[in-house]
Amino acid sequence: MIEIHPASENQLVEVQKIAYATWPETFSNILTPVQIDYMLDQMYDLDALKSQIKLKKHTFLLAKEGEETLGFCSFELNCEGSNSVKIHKIYILPNTQGKGIGKKLLYEVQKIAVQNGFKSIYLNVNRFNKQAIEFYLYVGFKEIKKEVIDIGNGFVMDDLVLELTF
Repeated sequence: MIEIHPASENQLVEVQKIAYATWPETFSNILTPVQIDYMLDQMYDLDALKSQIKLKKHTFLLAKEGEETLGFCSFELNCEGSNSVKIHKIYILPNTQGKGIGKKLLYEVQKIAVQNGFKSIYLNVNRFNKQAIEFYLYVGFKEIKKEVIDIGNGFVMDDLVLELTF
């Protein structure tokens, strides 16, 4: 049975492991290996993950089956004063995708959003990540805009911004 739990600081290594296992497969047809390595180093270094919790107020959730961590997401309440909740990251181990884990994580974020008085969730997704976009549209997200974000080192994130209202 899949259970969703908040991640402690000590469990951030689990987040890091899933990111490093997931990103190369997820983005190999979209990003160069150099950009994948750069983004993993920037976003999933343990100090970067700790900073996301302490300074940026991200909350990490882990999807676990027994002792095994199968996926995670991070979100932020009232991101940038948006009066909404932003999902910053959501990744499921490739060999466990399609088992409803992503939905469970999204529903938990939605439940937390409602408990805190928010009426929507939004996220960025690479505009070439067709599988993720199809999933988000399937669970009710709608495209609200496109954006290109300079992330340094000559790289950009070319994203769709999707929103789920409730």
